[in-house]
Amino acid sequence: MFKIVGKYKSVILFILTFLGVYVVLSLLYGFYLSGSASSSYYPDYITHQVALQSAWLVEFFGYATQLAPHPEEASMVLGVENVYVARVVEGCNAMSVIILFVAFVMAFFQGWQRTILFILGGVILIYVVNILRIALLSIGLYRFPEAQNLLHDIVFPAIIYGQVVLLWLLWVRNFKKQAG
Repeated sequence: MFKIVGKYKSVILFILTFLGVYVVLSLLYGFYLSGSASSSYYPDYITHQVALQSAWLVEFFGYATQLAPHPEEASMVLGVENVYVARVVEGCNAMSVIILFVAFVMAFFQGWQRTILFILGGVILIYVVNILRIALLSIGLYRFPEAQNLLHDIVFPAIIYGQVVLLWLLWVRNFKKQAG
């Protein structure tokens, strides 16, 4: 038993670190969500900011936007040119993707400074690309409503998850160089 643990020590350490960080961050985020209900920042502060910033970017691209709290569920309704195109829900704020990203990077820890800098850069990039993704999705849904399933279910998730995979690959490649 101890020989197997010794042989696979790095794999076991990776799995335990990943799961530990993921569980802790998920619990902290869940705690945040349970106490974040606010009429000023509906449905929660992060999701509200993502909706506002996405609407601003749609406006920047030249489309009139409308943004309001959904009357029946915890989300923000986003309209483009007076056409309802999207609901910005808690799952749209990229926090679950960011938690997954951070847990993976921490599992390949490279010292505090390198790891924290990479995490900060990655989190900012994920957040910004997510805002761009929501804005472009909203415009796409306005212009091509018949492509809703393709855009929402395939293209735009591929953007956010593809970006995270590329960041992971960059981190692992860098990690292997440091270890080798």
